[in-house]
Amino acid sequence: MNKGIIFHDIIDAVERLRGVANRTPVLTSRVLNELSRQQVYLKCENFQRGGAFKFRGAYNALSKLSEEERKRGVIAFSSGNHAQGLALACKILDVQATIVMPDDAPESKVEAVQSYGGNVLFFDRYKESREMIASQYSEEHGMAIIPPFDHPDIIAGAGTAAYELMQEHPFLEHLVTPVGGGGLISGTALAAKGMNPRVKIHGVEPEGADDVRRSMLLGERVRIDPPDTIADGLRTQQVGERNFPIIQQMVHEVVTVSEEEIEVAMRFAMVRLKIVIEPSSAVALAAIMFRKFQIEKGSCIGVILSGGNVEL
Repeated sequence: MNKGIIFHDIIDAVERLRGVANRTPVLTSRVLNELSRQQVYLKCENFQRGGAFKFRGAYNALSKLSEEERKRGVIAFSSGNHAQGLALACKILDVQATIVMPDDAPESKVEAVQSYGGNVLFFDRYKESREMIASQYSEEHGMAIIPPFDHPDIIAGAGTAAYELMQEHPFLEHLVTPVGGGGLISGTALAAKGMNPRVKIHGVEPEGADDVRRSMLLGERVRIDPPDTIADGLRTQQVGERNFPIIQQMVHEVVTVSEEEIEVAMRFAMVRLKIVIEPSSAVALAAIMFRKFQIEKGSCIGVILSGGNVEL
């Protein structure tokens, strides 16, 4: 029952985002196809407003708030991309945004949030809980909390990228996404399988931030220590409560890539594909390049390149 309702919500989100979010391009590369021995289609969310797919969920969630809730403003917690996406969506909809960000967040992401008019509250990810800070601030100021992944409207908005990709290329047999808190992969799974139940969904994490892979192996959500990885957007410690059941039911596998493989994929994107992607996005490309999946040669694979917000 939930699956049908959430897929319907993805369709609603597609309409809500029409004319607001960018319909991002899908790129192909002969070099990448030869390297991977597959037919690869790259959905480039690095060209999305705010530089990442996160704008989709943020705008979708904000659009569903009441007028009274918008007047009180919203608060969120994020290492960067959700912060940027929400701040931009708030600017468009004239809502005050407060974002709880780690004090080691990339400077470019902090500056982007502030340029959109967002108020930033810093915290120490190794000593403080961003969820508790946001919850306390929300109670004090009457603000709605817009979490980065564990929210039905965020999941539905994230799924619109895969929906667009499957609309353009309905023959795809596999979809690959990065995995952090689970918003993108759960939305992708619901959208793609709602259109073609036979498509297989694959996730990718950094080796040092593999909480979802471990959770799938154990059959319950695993919480890990704050991970140390160049992929700052995937440094979540535990997959979302709403996201995990969807991942369990619909995701075929979650694999990992090394820090070196992430860097190689970023360089490949810049030198050979002529695009800039961030480390969190590069994990998906790295998994394709280094053939981490047991996929039949010549398969048609869609890859969500989640964002491009990286400091030079």
